Amino acid sequence: MLLLQEGRQATAQSLADEVEVSVRTIYRDIGALGAAGVPLWTEPGPGGGIRLLDGWQSKLTGMTGTETSALMLLGMPSVAADLGLSDATAAAESKLLGALPVSLRASAQLWRERVHVDVPGWFTAPVANELVPVLARTVLGGREIEIRYRGGSRVVGPLGLVVKASVWYLVATRGARILSFRVDRIESVVEQATDVLRPVGFDLAQWWDASMVEFDRSLLRFPCRVRLSDNAVRALPRVIGVAATPDLGTADSDGWTEVELMLESEEVALAQLIALGGGVSVLGPASLRRSLRDVAASIVSENS
Repeated sequence: MLLLQEGRQATAQSLADEVEVSVRTIYRDIGALGAAGVPLWTEPGPGGGIRLLDGWQSKLTGMTGTETSALMLLGMPSVAADLGLSDATAAAESKLLGALPVSLRASAQLWRERVHVDVPGWFTAPVANELVPVLARTVLGGREIEIRYRGGSRVVGPLGLVVKASVWYLVATRGARILSFRVDRIESVVEQATDVLRPVGFDLAQWWDASMVEFDRSLLRFPCRVRLSDNAVRALPRVIGVAATPDLGTADSDGWTEVELMLESEEVALAQLIALGGGVSVLGPASLRRSLRDVAASIVSENS
């Protein structure tokens, strides 16, 4: 029924192939759907097939308990509030619950009551998101906008919005480039008359993931070489981040592993490597080795 509801006409054989049953089963199911009141048309012969009455839509009775519970987990109050959709989200949830059979309604309600998604990170001050609803309308409307960003004006083509740890970003074209702009740094938005020319095949989620990887790598400019104990090797991804963790070789006879690292700066490297305690020995550069030794000596002196 859901396949036919997409508005296409299909033969019994094509339906059988798609859902991996026999043609005989398809005919039996078509008969059952017709008996249940689903308005189906069948046309025999070449060019014929099975289709639903134009405009007919099923209700939500085909939803499973797992599917309805998953929908309840989509509700993120802070994100809906930033988009100006708090009331609409609450109304949609109420309508969805009201349309469900009682057995499914109870399960979905349980998930909504007992799982809460808290988007903002720890110890972070709330940022200004007043322009998010305005930008959302321009993203959906498909028109270019002029934004005032960090004191300068520029015309961009909105492609999408991304929220990361409660911070919103506008992803937009500017000339031949695709860039991201922090929404809390946008001072004003003026819609233009020109339509946005979306790049062919552009996928917002894929672009964002790729740009985050590229951004992380662009920060890594300080090379250093260290020896790590077995415990330090296991702790390394947590301390310096997965993006900065290289492929690790095998340990030597003493159980230590030499590793070439590329970190953000000498100051950042010092702060990160200190967290490995006695499990790290800096081989180079000499300045980082001296800095780590000085910090260790200071700690010993303060606690002696």
